[in-house]
Amino acid sequence: MLPLLRIEKGALEKHYYQEPRLLGERGLERVLEEGKRYNIAETLASGGSVIFPHTFINNCGYQIAAVVHACLDSGCDQVLVLGVIHRLTEDLKRCRVREVNGEDVSKEPLRGILGPGIERDNCWQNEYSLFMFETLWNSEVKRRGITPPRLIKRYPHLVNCSPETLPGIDELKDLAKDSLVVATSDFCHHGVAYGVPKSTAKSFGEEAIRFAHEKIKSSLELLQNGFYDEYYKSCLHPEAYSDSFDVSPVLRYLLGPKKVHIEDMKIVDTSPLFEQEPTPSWVAASLITLN
Repeated sequence: MLPLLRIEKGALEKHYYQEPRLLGERGLERVLEEGKRYNIAETLASGGSVIFPHTFINNCGYQIAAVVHACLDSGCDQVLVLGVIHRLTEDLKRCRVREVNGEDVSKEPLRGILGPGIERDNCWQNEYSLFMFETLWNSEVKRRGITPPRLIKRYPHLVNCSPETLPGIDELKDLAKDSLVVATSDFCHHGVAYGVPKSTAKSFGEEAIRFAHEKIKSSLELLQNGFYDEYYKSCLHPEAYSDSFDVSPVLRYLLGPKKVHIEDMKIVDTSPLFEQEPTPSWVAASLITLN
């Protein structure tokens, strides 16, 4: 069963999209400087990948900035970044519910690789999962005064444990051959806003970190071992919901099995996005390398 994600109307515009403006140029520079603490360019140069979060930039922007630096320091000509499609419309909710319920979604018009220049569906235009990455990318490119690598955004949707059958996957494979490939996902949503009873919800702190670390690591190990069905079920864990139904299986399909390492994790309060700001409600923002 999917958690009921009732994001308050206008909350993304009020609390999420406004963050870069409120931080200002100096604030974004601070975030970018903090991102230099992780040297992950070698991971990308050796054929690996990195997965970064997409929650509040003021809390975990340094994790996203680390990936921006790695891409720009690599000397590559092209970066392919995979984004998450969230359930922001009734059609997107309907599709995911059908998939979770085990219905046949193979002919679903919204199934496939979506993104700029692809004539399939434009639902990705309202998607926020790559907003912070692009914001920091553009800021750092401006700081460096460089001509950046070509940045290609793609959004896999309704993979349904079968990335090899996904419409558009062959074109994506061709792009990946000539690109550094990175992706975003938030692997652990927990708390009242995500359907966990307040009496059993884990509050912020070391217990939450240990819980999230264990769930994310075990889930991704299932995927890296090729157990797509088991991985899909793990995304629906009632206390550790993951939005990486699509992105991680496609990443695994493109790059093959890799060793998973959680470089950094931070618990981020997401209660302001929801009606009545229910607490505790949080996301484990994670910087993950695939070596």
